[in-house]
Amino acid sequence: METRYRLHYAPDNASIIVRMALEALGQPYETVLVDRSTQAQRSANYLAITPTGLIPTLETPRGAIFETGAILLWLADTHGALAPAPEAPERAQFLKWLFYVSNTLHTELRMTFYPRQYVGEEHTTQSALRQQVRANLVRALDLLDELAARGPGWFNGPHPGLMDYYVGACLRWMAIYPVMNTAWFDIARTPHLHLLAQHLDKDAAAYTVAQAEGLGPTPFSAPHLPQPSEGSAT
Repeated sequence: METRYRLHYAPDNASIIVRMALEALGQPYETVLVDRSTQAQRSANYLAITPTGLIPTLETPRGAIFETGAILLWLADTHGALAPAPEAPERAQFLKWLFYVSNTLHTELRMTFYPRQYVGEEHTTQSALRQQVRANLVRALDLLDELAARGPGWFNGPHPGLMDYYVGACLRWMAIYPVMNTAWFDIARTPHLHLLAQHLDKDAAAYTVAQAEGLGPTPFSAPHLPQPSEGSAT
């Protein structure tokens, strides 16, 4: 099959969500490493296609797309899978939760990883931000666990979709990042999300990505730091 897509990625970054979606859709793609160890995301070449300097970017026949949520939604609508169709009755419910994960959960999680980008260099202020944001994340996880318990077909259903891949990646990162600073997170608190993570460990698309990026045998339910074959996760 002709390769339609080029995924600019870094191991164990948000690109894993897009990569899992591409695998689940059965779409041929090639990966282009954005080497974070050399700050390649700030290079002129990368900024030319992604002016935000964020990872991932997906090059498509219709141009480059950045922002994880936008890429996922475009892929689902283009290929008619992994999410309710635009005309489906459950589309509105799916959209509000996808944007909640993208705009709230993922954004606040980034604040715990990179507090300096939000409040500067003062360590006390960084600690205060992390404390507040983690309280918000606990609440977000409770909401998502309640949603997973209801099991709408597009989340925590028989087959993983966009929401499963996105939430699964966030659960993984909460458990391991920042290194030595994750005691606040306990996946056992949210049993339905824990079950979702266990199912993702066995999902063929997620397994393929985990193997490619060195994420280990239980990358979502009991994750460890990655051992990628190329590039750096941080």
